Amino acid sequence: MIPRRARNAACTMPAPRMTLTEYSLLALSSMFVIVDPIAAVPTFLAITPGDSAKSRVRTAGMACITAAIVLTVFGLTGHHLFRLLGITMPAFQIAGGIILLMVAMDMLRARKTETRETPAETAEGAAKTDVAITPLAIPMLAGPGACSTVLLLQAQADRPIKVAILYGAVALVCLASFIIFWLTATHAARLSPIAIRITTRLMGLLLAAIAMQFVLSGLSTHFGWASAP
Repeated sequence: MIPRRARNAACTMPAPRMTLTEYSLLALSSMFVIVDPIAAVPTFLAITPGDSAKSRVRTAGMACITAAIVLTVFGLTGHHLFRLLGITMPAFQIAGGIILLMVAMDMLRARKTETRETPAETAEGAAKTDVAITPLAIPMLAGPGACSTVLLLQAQADRPIKVAILYGAVALVCLASFIIFWLTATHAARLSPIAIRITTRLMGLLLAAIAMQFVLSGLSTHFGWASAP
């Protein structure tokens, strides 16, 4: 039998840190999956009816810049707000993981999730003359799920270089979102709804795995479980 002292030491052993490559892949993949600009394409077209391709590109650029700013500011300041409210990071990891899992379930069923947008927000956006800020940037791109993800990744950035990697990933994802919207605006007639649904389901499966990992990380931190070697 393992001595009690050894068992206690194993339980309090800190989890191994991710390498820069592992963290980079996690940050980039999880941010792209939760922002999910591909799933936002139908809404982007629906709330810009009759707009020219140039006008749609301008709207997409403003939306992606706004989303990048919102995610960066929330990631840098959110933990101070949680400290003020007495919310622990493990609690937020578990809650954020559950929110991401709900989004993933809707993505797997190729269904619009109301954690990103409600039908009322989509209808209101279609009636606006400028929809870049809302609902396209908020909550379509920088919604609760994306804000939760960037804050969870910020908590795992144990070195300044990882912080730089995280916000580099945010910038890259927003740039990729703009490119996708630009292609949509200039080639709207060629889009295949079936391809969009298939891609959304695949990304939903990946997001479900990421969500469960956040939940397990929160439980591990709270209870002091050691990760498997």
